[in-house]
Amino acid sequence: MQGRLSAPENGRFQSFPRNHWRTEIERAPQVPLRGIEWIYDLYGSGANPLETAEGRADLRQQLTASGVSVVSICADYFMDRPFVRVSREECLQRRENLAWLISICPEMGIGRIVLPFVDASRIADAADASVVLECLRGALPQAEAAGVELHLETDLDPLRFRALLDNVPHPLVKVNYDSGNSGSLGYRPQDEFAAYGSRIGSFHIKDRALGGGTVPLGSGNVNFTELRQCLLDVDYRGDFVMQVARGASGNEVDWLREASATACGWLRGDATLK
Repeated sequence: MQGRLSAPENGRFQSFPRNHWRTEIERAPQVPLRGIEWIYDLYGSGANPLETAEGRADLRQQLTASGVSVVSICADYFMDRPFVRVSREECLQRRENLAWLISICPEMGIGRIVLPFVDASRIADAADASVVLECLRGALPQAEAAGVELHLETDLDPLRFRALLDNVPHPLVKVNYDSGNSGSLGYRPQDEFAAYGSRIGSFHIKDRALGGGTVPLGSGNVNFTELRQCLLDVDYRGDFVMQVARGASGNEVDWLREASATACGWLRGDATLK
């Protein structure tokens, strides 16, 4: 996840690194990591190279030099500017913003956008779900033309999330599974995978305390043993994005190298987290 290879900016745990995005691209091969999930958010407005043709050309040049790819976009912008519980005009403006974001993906070789519906953008009730479904259905023709998947990250319990997905049974609409968020909410991997395991298209690796924040892998409420078996049961073959707890500032490469090695050991079955 972008932002993990540089110090937090202005005390933000996760945001577009306005001052260090080039540095992060240079550092990623040192971990080594093959790709970055790029953050598009309100904080990065005016500095994110995705916003202009010149910026995107610069970004492509930087990526080519490092051998790293931008594999996906995490659209945290829609947490700052949610689709739900806003006026019709505001919602339409945000749908236009999503349309623009989809439109630049083919140019950058990006195949998915993660849409977070948590915190300020959470789906609280049936009215919110109706708005989200309308937005997704409206975006799908363009997503099909661009070959871009839309991955939903929500805090819905397994059955409610399954019900939402059943209302948009399109192969481009998938689940972004965030292990830390599920652990914090007390959801069991077996229940989640039974409800929508076949729709999981991407995976954020992190650990969180029950009802609390992000903690080092293996020290929170995520049942990694059960989770690994669930991944095997559905033959998951998507990406794993490191979204782990931060280490000490100034030592980001070594910290992320160690965390990645821990995660790889878990995935291979060589190490037990919990």
